[in-house]
Amino acid sequence: MDMPNASVVKTLVCVGLVAAGAALLVTGSYEASRERIAANERERLLESLASVLDPKLRERDLEPTHLTVTDRELLGTDDPVDVFVITDANGHPEAVILVPTAPDGYNAPIRLLVGLSPDGVLTGVRVLSHRETPGLGDAIELRKSRWILQFDGKSIDDPPAERWAVEKDGGAFQGLTGATITPRAIVRAVRNALVYFERHRDELYDAAARAAAATTD
Repeated sequence: MDMPNASVVKTLVCVGLVAAGAALLVTGSYEASRERIAANERERLLESLASVLDPKLRERDLEPTHLTVTDRELLGTDDPVDVFVITDANGHPEAVILVPTAPDGYNAPIRLLVGLSPDGVLTGVRVLSHRETPGLGDAIELRKSRWILQFDGKSIDDPPAERWAVEKDGGAFQGLTGATITPRAIVRAVRNALVYFERHRDELYDAAARAAAATTD
């Protein structure tokens, strides 16, 4: 068998070096892009979380502890649900944010952000994603109407359980003109999130404390 001559070998070596260099450049570019994308996603997430916090907390440099939990009955999905526990410098809880789902939206499930004070008072509710009807059900978005703000300051006992419904059903919450199913779904999901928090508050705080301690070890 003929051996390749020196010029062919040199060409193959050059091609290999060029390919390796290109691969390194692509890898380096990908890593830099991934870090930048992750940083941007974190910034957007923190901005979204801040929107449901007590205004006194919104201007602070927050480091929420991220947990995941499951409870189809109260959080509306079989999938893991994000929970963020925000603590002060001494590890004392200052806020909890749940990301439950209203599974019975008109067109599709509706994902929510639900902010709570340590004593279980709602500090904000926002819609993360939905497919409700434009011009009707999409009034659940804050940029479309102030409907979602009526949850601020409410708690598991305020109003009483029987009043956690839209006015059309004898409840304390306004509905939306031309869209009955959507507000019903959100009122029910927010109430369920409050029930979940009431049942699991201490577990969430303990899990957040362990997670925070693990990152400092």
